[in-house]
Amino acid sequence: MSHTTEWKTRVYLFEEEHTTRVRVELDTGTNRLTGHGTARCNPTDKDVPEIGDELAAARALENLAEQLKRTAYRDMAAVGAAPRQAPLGAYDLG
Repeated sequence: MSHTTEWKTRVYLFEEEHTTRVRVELDTGTNRLTGHGTARCNPTDKDVPEIGDELAAARALENLAEQLKRTAYRDMAAVGAAPRQAPLGAYDLG
């Protein structure tokens, strides 16, 4: 079976007082998920905004990935196809 689809993603970066916050929004057409990430510059480190952007974005994407996995495992369980080796408790199927 062949399948092609497009998912839309938006990444928003906000920086204020040596703190970068990132919001990543994913729209799959059937689900909308939002990941969040934050990075703070250590006061003793040189302030390089690009590094904060990268780190906060990576954390937001990790957060989004965990949500997407939970959604997938919940959907799998709903159709009776829960994975046998995955620690389902770790994915909070409730």
